Amino acid sequence: MKKSGVLIEVCFVVLSLIVGIIAWSISTPASTNQNGLGDLYIFESEEALVKAFMNRQIMRKGYGDGMSSLSANAEAMPATEGAEPNHSETNIQVEGVDEGDTLKCDGNFIYTVSGNQVIIISAYPAEEAAIVSRIDFGENGSPEDLFIEADRLAVIGLTHDYQAEDEGSDIRPYYNGTFINIYDIAARENPMLVRTIEYEGRYSTSRKIGDNLHLVLTTYPHYRLPDAGEPQWEDIIPLYRDTEADKPGAFQPACDWAKVGSVNPESFTSFVSIVSLSMSGEAGNLNKRVIAGYSDNVYASLENVYLTSTGYPYAYYSNNSEKTTIYKFKLEGTSTTYLSSGEVPGSILNQFSMDESAGYFRIATTVGHVSREGSGSTNNIYILDKNLNMAGKLEGLASGETIYSARFLGDRGYLVTFKKVDPFFVIDLKDPRNPKVLGALKIPGYSDYLHPYDENHIIGIGKNTVEADPGQGNFAWYQGMKIAIFDVTDVTNPKEMHKVDIGDRGTDSYALSDHKAFLFDREKGLLVLPVLLAELTPEQKASGNTQSNAYGQSTFQGAYVYSISLDSGIELKGRVTHLDDEAEIGHSYYYYSSKDAVERCGYIEDILYTVSDSRVLFNSLTGLSEVNRVELAK
Repeated sequence: MKKSGVLIEVCFVVLSLIVGIIAWSISTPASTNQNGLGDLYIFESEEALVKAFMNRQIMRKGYGDGMSSLSANAEAMPATEGAEPNHSETNIQVEGVDEGDTLKCDGNFIYTVSGNQVIIISAYPAEEAAIVSRIDFGENGSPEDLFIEADRLAVIGLTHDYQAEDEGSDIRPYYNGTFINIYDIAARENPMLVRTIEYEGRYSTSRKIGDNLHLVLTTYPHYRLPDAGEPQWEDIIPLYRDTEADKPGAFQPACDWAKVGSVNPESFTSFVSIVSLSMSGEAGNLNKRVIAGYSDNVYASLENVYLTSTGYPYAYYSNNSEKTTIYKFKLEGTSTTYLSSGEVPGSILNQFSMDESAGYFRIATTVGHVSREGSGSTNNIYILDKNLNMAGKLEGLASGETIYSARFLGDRGYLVTFKKVDPFFVIDLKDPRNPKVLGALKIPGYSDYLHPYDENHIIGIGKNTVEADPGQGNFAWYQGMKIAIFDVTDVTNPKEMHKVDIGDRGTDSYALSDHKAFLFDREKGLLVLPVLLAELTPEQKASGNTQSNAYGQSTFQGAYVYSISLDSGIELKGRVTHLDDEAEIGHSYYYYSSKDAVERCGYIEDILYTVSDSRVLFNSLTGLSEVNRVELAK
C-alpha cells in the first residue's frame, strides 16, 4: 500500500511536469524588451506568480528540489593620484572584468578581509608598512569580497542576524541577507561610508567592469507552508533597501510582480537576482533584475553575463540525465537586459568551463557520473551562437572520466579529464561549427587549474596519482601536488615540458579550488602558491606503510615561491610561513581553519607580501628575507 501511494505521487509529479512543459510550449510570452526581460515569460497576474511558487513548495515538501527551477524546454534552445608602484592584481579570467576577492592592492595600499574586519594597510614602501584603518562589522555581518576603484572601496558581505520587521510595516523578516557597502577612501585613515545596499539573498559571485558592480544572488523566500496559508506576492519577492549614510530607508520588494521573468511559469523555488550599481556617486544607478529560478555558475565578458543552472531528473544517478541551461544578459553600465537562453547536455565544473569569443559562447560539460566500478560518462564541448542556438559540438571525449579543469583561450580550448590518468586535450575552436581535437597527452595525475604562460605554453597545478591495486577498483589514488608546464607549440603532440612534485598524499592548496590564490608573473619569472604540505614520516617509510592511500603528516603551511621560465623550468626559491612554531600543525590533515594559514600572496615592486588572517609579511623577492610584518589582530 505504501509503495502504491508513492507511485501515485510520483505519477502526479511527472504529470505536473508534462503539463508544465506543454503549457510552456504553447504559451505566447508578452514582449517585454522595455523591461529588459526580452522574451522571458511574464506572469499574467500576481496570483499566477504565487501559484507557481506554491506548486514547487508542495512538490519540494515530498520529494526535495531535484529539478532546476530554471530548466528551459529543449525546443527553446535552437586610482590613487600619482604613479602607482608596479604591483600584482587579482588573478581573473577575462581581461577587464575584475572579480571580487578577500584581498585587493592598488600599489600603495593593501585592502584585506581579516575575520569580521576589513583592514587597510599602507604597504609602500614595505619598510614603513602599517595599518592605517579598520572597518569592523561586529557580529552582524561577515565581509566576503572587496573591490577598489580609485578612491572608492566596495565591501560585499553576508548578514547573519534575523532581520526584524520595520516598525509599523507588514514587510516580512528574512534570513541570509547580503550587504554592499560603498566607502569613500580618499582619506585611507578614515573610510567614510556613503552607501549601503541590503538585499535578501545569498551572495554567489560578483564582477566589476569599469566602475560598475554586478552581483549575482539567490533568494529562497522565507515562507513556511503550514500556518500562513497562501502568501501574497510581496511575501516572496526578495526584499532590499538602498540607504545613504545618514538616511536609513525601509525594506521593500526588489521589483513589482509584473517585472519578474521566468522560463517556467508552472513552478519555481527561488529567485536569482543580478544587482548592478555604480561605485561612483552616492545614490541612484541601482538596477535589480529578478528571475524566478537559480544559478550555480556565472561567466562574464566585457559585454555580457551568462548564468547557468544544471537540472537533474528525480532519478539523479541515471546517466545522460543532466541538462545545463544558460541565460544570457547584456551589460550596459548598470543596466542588464535579458537576451536569450539555451540548453546543453551535462553539467559544468566551474566558470572556466565557459567562455565567449567573437560572439560565440563555448561551454565544456560532463554527462554521466564516474565511480570506481566504471561508468558511461562522457565529456563534451558545445559552441552556441549569439542567440544561444547550437552552432557546433564535440562529444564523447574521454569516456568513463570527468572534467577536472578547462580553459578557453582564443581559438584553442584545453581540457583535463581524469579517472586513472590525465588526458590533456588541445581543442581547435577556429571553426565554431566544427570543433575538433588537435592533440592529447596522457600522463599520471591531473590538473585542477590551467593558466596560460604564453600562447604556446600552459601551466597546470593539481595532484599526482597512482593506480589502485587490483581488486580495489578501476580508479587511481591521488598523492601530493604537482606543477607542470605543457608545451603545445606542436598542437598535435602536446608535451609535459617541466614538472615539480610537492609532498605526499594530503598536500593541498587554496589555489586548487580558488584561482584567486594563484600568483603568476611571467616578466618577473614568479610563481607563488599557498601550500599545506603533508609528508610521510620516517616511521611510515621504514615500516613500509607507504601504500597509495596512506596520508602524510602535515608539516608546513605557507607560500611556496618559485622562479619559472621555459628554459629553466620551475625552481623553488624558498618558502614563507606565518607560523611561529611549525609544530603547531601537529597531525592535522587540514589547517585551513587557522588564522595563521597563508591564503593570498602578491607583490609590490620587488617585495613579496603574504596574507593570513593574523598578519601580513613582507619579504624580499631576491632572497626572501623578511623586510617587515604587520600584525592584523588587535
